[in-house]
Amino acid sequence: MYNNHYIKNLLHAFLLSLLLFTLPTSLLAQNTPDSTLKEVNIKTKHKISADTRLNDFAPGQKITTIDSATLRQYQLQSMASLLAQQVPVFVKSYGFNGLSTLNFRGSSSAQSAVLWNGVPISNAAIGIADVSTLPVVFMNKVNVVYGGSSALWGSGNVGGALLLENETPVFDSGKRDLSFGGGLGSFSQYIGNIKGSISGKRWYFSANIFAQTAQNNFPYTNEAGAKTNMPNSALKSDAAMVQAAYKISTQNVISLSAWYQQYDRQIPPALFAPSSEQHETDGSLRLLLDWTKQNTNSKWYAKSSFIQDNSHYRDEDVLLSTYNTAYQYYQEIGWKAQLHQYGQLLLFMPVQITWMQVQNQTKEQDRVALAAAYDLKEFHNRLDIALNARSETINDKGIFLPGADAAYAITNWLSVRANAQRTYRTPTLNELYYSPGGNPDLKPEQGWNEDGGYTVKFNAGRFAIYHDLSVFNRDIHDWIIWLGGSIWTPHNVSEVHSRGVETENTIAYAIGKWRLHIGINTSYILATTVSSYVYNDGSIGKQLPYTPRYSGQANIGFDYKRFSFNYNHTYTGYRFTTVDESEYILPYQTGNVQLMYSTTIGHHSLQLSGQCNNIWNEQYQVVAFRPMPGINWLMGFRIGIL
Repeated sequence: MYNNHYIKNLLHAFLLSLLLFTLPTSLLAQNTPDSTLKEVNIKTKHKISADTRLNDFAPGQKITTIDSATLRQYQLQSMASLLAQQVPVFVKSYGFNGLSTLNFRGSSSAQSAVLWNGVPISNAAIGIADVSTLPVVFMNKVNVVYGGSSALWGSGNVGGALLLENETPVFDSGKRDLSFGGGLGSFSQYIGNIKGSISGKRWYFSANIFAQTAQNNFPYTNEAGAKTNMPNSALKSDAAMVQAAYKISTQNVISLSAWYQQYDRQIPPALFAPSSEQHETDGSLRLLLDWTKQNTNSKWYAKSSFIQDNSHYRDEDVLLSTYNTAYQYYQEIGWKAQLHQYGQLLLFMPVQITWMQVQNQTKEQDRVALAAAYDLKEFHNRLDIALNARSETINDKGIFLPGADAAYAITNWLSVRANAQRTYRTPTLNELYYSPGGNPDLKPEQGWNEDGGYTVKFNAGRFAIYHDLSVFNRDIHDWIIWLGGSIWTPHNVSEVHSRGVETENTIAYAIGKWRLHIGINTSYILATTVSSYVYNDGSIGKQLPYTPRYSGQANIGFDYKRFSFNYNHTYTGYRFTTVDESEYILPYQTGNVQLMYSTTIGHHSLQLSGQCNNIWNEQYQVVAFRPMPGINWLMGFRIGIL
């Protein structure tokens, strides 16, 4: 039965892929010069992404773009470390080498989307992406979108989205790039990386390989007050990404990307456990075929992807060994056109098929959607309005997800924005069918998300100020939460209300060869239960577990010639671990220092980096009973052949 079902899905996906890649070509072949729109010249903002949805159809959403200098500084680390220290989003970490998930504005980890080149890469079974397994060095662009936008990025995007992109192919005859990088750090941590690319006038090829190993046997104080080293906490991971592209014509490009990684880690004991013999091996294969056709005033694109996620968990203490494999096919075809001088339209159709095996049965979830977005600019491009909508069918259940957002530049240095979106998340395969614990009677989460804010960007010669403030409100019915003792089961909570305020602030000053900067990010979030299906559970009016009310980051540093220094300070407030706020984890603060030096020696570029985390040796936990390491360091280098 399994083989027949697997073959059926494979054929289904192949036919969809064939349709997606032949339909645009056949339609474009029918175009005549008379049907081509006239060329118009309009002012456009700086392109922060290759994803047209982010660039052109989300003017009223809060978007944080991580700059290239910060990406270089964290190139030997994971996305979890980068986001926890530099972005106002709570990263829920289960230990130094444990699972790390995202919490946007009080959302659950399953309500946060992670996309790679426009393709969702969260595990198809659990609906969660472990950001600790995503190497920063693989990504060329990283954007964080706050607030739900289900119409643009799919149902399930309730809290926000992390958008990752690797390098865009560059067609330049004879161009070659090659670099080697490595690092070593505390607790026997060793890291290696090699990346290179070569291109011609019509073709491009790149490869990126990353490997790391660590013992992670950091010292900590157990519940008995004795100091010991963390046992059973070794880590080993390998990852590789290759990309090949071919330029069919001047504006017609097809590319193939393949990303494989394996993450092998021991699971250390919790503070209340005397020992642990737990071990988990996670492997992922991600394949993406991408095609774009860019005309003067229109663009066609199509993408087809296959993702397989494997997980092998074993516990020698109880002789337990389990295997879980989840599959995902994702295909999307889209068309963007400039309708007139100030308006543009986007139409796209995503198809997603996910399935897994549960007790020799195949559980499947199919999604087919048709989405549209319209963007209009008025008043000399000062007003930017976007309307979007998605009609989606999930296993024969139809939903409609409308949204609208807008931005207005009051002056050259002050702009305001607003965003309203309907949100919806169907239960994941694990939430419905996991054995034991799945709940097939779960209802989908649904509600509305609204947010707004303003941005101040002021430049006066050597002096620059950036200030952004956002307020948000989200009301979700049938919120899903896992509860239980020996066997955990997901349940619907009747209604959850999330609201809060976020700020991002930076001041920079340049004098001579010096550039000084100071920045502060703050977040205040109230995410409380309004009503509950469970009688007298004590959650009404209480903060959701693992949602800190207060959190923030501060950065202060300077650049001098080819040397840069930054001190980063993070604060995370109380996290309640029960729905009635009867138990909690104390707040914590960490100080982190980053150093980087870049130079050129002959035909080689050299970059040296250093990072010291938790320099004040804070003893803290992000998740209850999972201690985090004290002071630790990481030193790295990169050599590039010019």
